[in-house]
Amino acid sequence: MAASQRAIHSELKQSETWKRHIIRQLKNRNRTQTSVFQDIIESYHSLLEKSKQRALITKGILGSGSRPSAVPSSEDPLTSLKTTTGELAYQVVELQQRLQIKEVTLDEQHTKLFEVQKHLSSLASEHSSLQERVAEVQTGNRLLKQEYDSLLERHQNMERTYRQEKLHSAEILENMIQIKQQAAVRMNHRNEKRVRAREASLHKELQMAASTNVNINEESGNVSPSKPSSPKCETAEKVERSHGPLFRSASATSPRIISSIRGLFERKIRGKSVCRSDEDLFIPLGVCLAARVPTKAIFTLIAVFLMDAHELGINAVRFSTSSNLLATGGTDRVIKLWDIEAGTLQNRGTLDGSNEGITSIEFDPTGTRILAASYDKSALFWRLEDSVPKVTLTGHSRKVTAAKFKYSQRQVVTGSADRTVKIWDLQRAACIQTIEVLSFCSDVVCSEYLIISSHYDRKIRFWDSRAATCTQEVPLQGRGTSLDLCPNHRQLLSCSRDDILQLVDLRKSNDRVAFRAEGFKCGSDSTKAIFSPDGSFLAAGSADGAVYIWNVNTGNLEKRLPDMHSAPISAVAWSLSGEYVVSVDKSRRAVLWSDI
Repeated sequence: MAASQRAIHSELKQSETWKRHIIRQLKNRNRTQTSVFQDIIESYHSLLEKSKQRALITKGILGSGSRPSAVPSSEDPLTSLKTTTGELAYQVVELQQRLQIKEVTLDEQHTKLFEVQKHLSSLASEHSSLQERVAEVQTGNRLLKQEYDSLLERHQNMERTYRQEKLHSAEILENMIQIKQQAAVRMNHRNEKRVRAREASLHKELQMAASTNVNINEESGNVSPSKPSSPKCETAEKVERSHGPLFRSASATSPRIISSIRGLFERKIRGKSVCRSDEDLFIPLGVCLAARVPTKAIFTLIAVFLMDAHELGINAVRFSTSSNLLATGGTDRVIKLWDIEAGTLQNRGTLDGSNEGITSIEFDPTGTRILAASYDKSALFWRLEDSVPKVTLTGHSRKVTAAKFKYSQRQVVTGSADRTVKIWDLQRAACIQTIEVLSFCSDVVCSEYLIISSHYDRKIRFWDSRAATCTQEVPLQGRGTSLDLCPNHRQLLSCSRDDILQLVDLRKSNDRVAFRAEGFKCGSDSTKAIFSPDGSFLAAGSADGAVYIWNVNTGNLEKRLPDMHSAPISAVAWSLSGEYVVSVDKSRRAVLWSDI
């Protein structure tokens, strides 16, 4: 019995342990689950308490009434309690839904917060990298500032040195000019003395020949001068020479007398040394003391009415040193020569040989040779007595825009669209030096060692031909079209496409004067502007067909010559005598201007 009781007791004890374990788990579950809804449960309990209180109040009120109404009154509180319970349950459901919505919103906010924190961390890392970069840039700027300061100091030192050297070069140039002028004066003085000495010796020889009696032996053919007569017999000899036998003998054999006199002079010349230096071959140029400003057109060369005029537009014009010979070059590939006679242009001849149009013309100082540049990438050299070129200079890769004689007259300088300036030896017809000039070359002028070129990149460049280096650059406001040197080589005239003529003082390169005029417009990339032969005036043709003339001293427009050209004027020329001006245009017309 006892054993069975113990077994029963142990079974009961095990069953109670199992139950207690289940109860603990339920309590834990209830605790964990009710903790989330604790607020709702408390609200529910408070509502229940309120409903109970209401029910008791209602019951007390109903209990004090009549008995028959006790049954229906007992049903009313129950119904109201159920209604209240349903409402509370509905509120619980609504609160649960709101809670779920808030949980979803909270999750979204947590997600956004995480993204914002992540973005903030990336911004922080980017900020730190930018700070490091700023520090590096500041360090680099400090180094560049130091380098800039050092370069600026070097530049200032070089600028001071450049100015000093520039002043020194200007002084040297002025001294060279003075030395050249003095040498020219001495040379002219020596030439004058030689000419006077030769004239005196020739006059003396002529007097001696005239005072010498010539005996003619007709049989032997010998001519022998007789001894000069004494002063006492001079009158008798004169009478005798004017009469009979002697006169008849001289007239009968006059060729022998002439040959004897010629032989006398030839022996005299052979006894002297003949000088063949450049000084003896130099032909002095005429000097224009005062150029005259033209006022009217005295002759017009119109291709429609003249068979010997140009067939296409005229690009270049130039007077010879004698001022009575004119040369014009056109797109028709020929150079026309014109004599100025009684205020008209008379055709003298044509120079052929170019394969394309002529771009520029230049006479040598003797006026007997012509140099021209051509579109066929060459420069050509003629003698006036020849119709075909004596020398053709080839070597440029594009058209030659300018060709000028150098100071020695045995060398030629050409400028081309191939961005080079070349120096040529006329005797060998070979290029002896090429200078790379960095831009399209529109025109060149030169002296003994200096070459000046105008370019399309709005610059004038000065070159030392001995070293082929650029010594100076002068800026322009527009594309350069032409250059011209003043007769005394102290001023440089440039024309550019900004419709401005600029005068540069070569002794002071920073001293520049601009010449403008209302209505003046540069008509093409090859429009030429020139000095007057005395350097007092500037002349240029305009796109409106008028010739504009400025006064160098006053800077004002001196004269405008309109109404004779129907096309833009391409070039003008002023005679060395200062008497004539010629203008040419693209419509094959040439106009001769003067003040007569």
